[in-house]
Amino acid sequence: MAVNVTIREGLKTDMPAVLALIHELAVYEKAPHEVIVTAADMEEYGFGNEPYFKLFVACEHEKIIGISLFFIRYSTWKGPLLYLEDLVVSNEYRGQGIGHLLFERTMQYAHEKNLAGMAWQVLDWNEPAIRFYDKYKATYSSEWLNGRLSKDQIASFFNSTK
Repeated sequence: MAVNVTIREGLKTDMPAVLALIHELAVYEKAPHEVIVTAADMEEYGFGNEPYFKLFVACEHEKIIGISLFFIRYSTWKGPLLYLEDLVVSNEYRGQGIGHLLFERTMQYAHEKNLAGMAWQVLDWNEPAIRFYDKYKATYSSEWLNGRLSKDQIASFFNSTK
């Protein structure tokens, strides 16, 4: 375990460090070009009038070394669920239990809010992440396809229907 690691709620001023971790994850997932969000976007969308996400950060001293970024979604079958968008620990700090601290704090939040559960995605080739979630007896679905439309695709649809 890393020395002096604390888990706390993320702050607006943390967003540049959070974005750096997101970029690190994108490189690991072989998609650095996919990250288009800015720290200013994250400040607005996470801490504006209508926050879209919450997060916990792992800090060693004052340095942010990990994040758990999530939001609440509503399942018409189950009710409110916590959706874990990203669980990231900086590469140099992996394997020290920090991911477990973040994940368990996120689980605790779901429990405290009496949510119907937690959901997330994991890439099928990311064996270390799958082994991590397996320790919690996670279940995986092979039945559902992930649908998606980009901002440009949505705009193109509406522009073509005029």
